[in-house]
Amino acid sequence: MRRVQYRVAASLDGYIAGAKGETDWIVSEPSIDWGKVYAGFDTVLLGRRTYELTQQPGAPPWPAGWRVVVFSRTLPSGESHGATFVATDAAARVEALRAEDGRDIWLFGGGVLASTLLAAGLLDLMEVTIVPVLLGGGIPLLAAGSPRTSLTLRGSRAYPSGIITLQYEVHHAAA
Repeated sequence: MRRVQYRVAASLDGYIAGAKGETDWIVSEPSIDWGKVYAGFDTVLLGRRTYELTQQPGAPPWPAGWRVVVFSRTLPSGESHGATFVATDAAARVEALRAEDGRDIWLFGGGVLASTLLAAGLLDLMEVTIVPVLLGGGIPLLAAGSPRTSLTLRGSRAYPSGIITLQYEVHHAAA
């Protein structure tokens, strides 16, 4: 079974984007080997707002061959611009993706989608890269009302830029 990993940058006060969706506070870390990171995945999950950010001029493209799946309640379902848009039942779609052959699935953002998949028991790992900045508000790591969830630390790494990556295994309550 493929794992779903929520890998995201967050401010020290727990926001993945500023109040207007800004991400200019995320610092670059030259020592991260993005080729190695990307090698573990072949599918990326995005909420609509995160997808729109990835379509801005200057945003790096996803690696060739990756499946891009965008979840939105406002955009129609179907294929467009190299992405698959899903308007209903995110949990069922992700469960089907997990059952397919392939590498792991990267939940890139956002917090509402992460909360939906966490509540459905479909998040396996959370890797949060803490950026040394306080935003004071914005889009939270998880949406309000997310289930209380136990985590086990699987790894951490501090970088010269001051960012720290924390990787946790997610424990889901027994049904």
